[in-house]
Amino acid sequence: MSSRRHLLLAAGAALLASPSLVLAERLLTPRQTLGPFYPDQLPLDRDNDLVQVEGRAEEARGIHVQLHGSILDAGGRPLAGALVEIWQVDANGIYLHSRGGDRQRLDPGFQGYGRFVTAADGRYGFRTIRPVSYPGRTPHIHLAVTLPGMPRFATQCYVRGEPGNQRDGLLNAIRDPRLRELLVVPFVPVSGQINQQIARFDVVLGVTPTS
Repeated sequence: MSSRRHLLLAAGAALLASPSLVLAERLLTPRQTLGPFYPDQLPLDRDNDLVQVEGRAEEARGIHVQLHGSILDAGGRPLAGALVEIWQVDANGIYLHSRGGDRQRLDPGFQGYGRFVTAADGRYGFRTIRPVSYPGRTPHIHLAVTLPGMPRFATQCYVRGEPGNQRDGLLNAIRDPRLRELLVVPFVPVSGQINQQIARFDVVLGVTPTS
């Protein structure tokens, strides 16, 4: 594990210990569309630190976020070897995609896409930015999970308290409010740090790990 990955996971260890995890594992995470803006050309730097692009001194614009969580089966057991991918717009609302917005406004300091493979504890961690809105969508982060022998599972993580959540068509297509709330998580300011937040987004899949 790289030093950057180790530090990101260590930073979120306390958050992952929250007892609310027990409640979340009773319901499966709703599947959502992969969307049209999964990167059509992956960046050379594909690690789990999206705010620091290799070879660039300047970090990404926006509020930096430690996004952590666990990948679990329906019984709450951690899933090892899960490939976790995230992608989202930059602080200007531009995707890392040829049709994802005005390329002249793309933030060169934001990676736009990252990946992480879970170990035995099922945990993942990313350093990214707080998502911003763009026309037609409330702020969100795309997340996909791929396990051996199963198709890619895609969903989206939303920010609790965002006014646009009430109008977002994809989020509100989930009719059951209990399931809808599984995708909406608090982004909490980090005490004593400027423009730093932390969020936990657990993913519960209807699969059983192989022995």
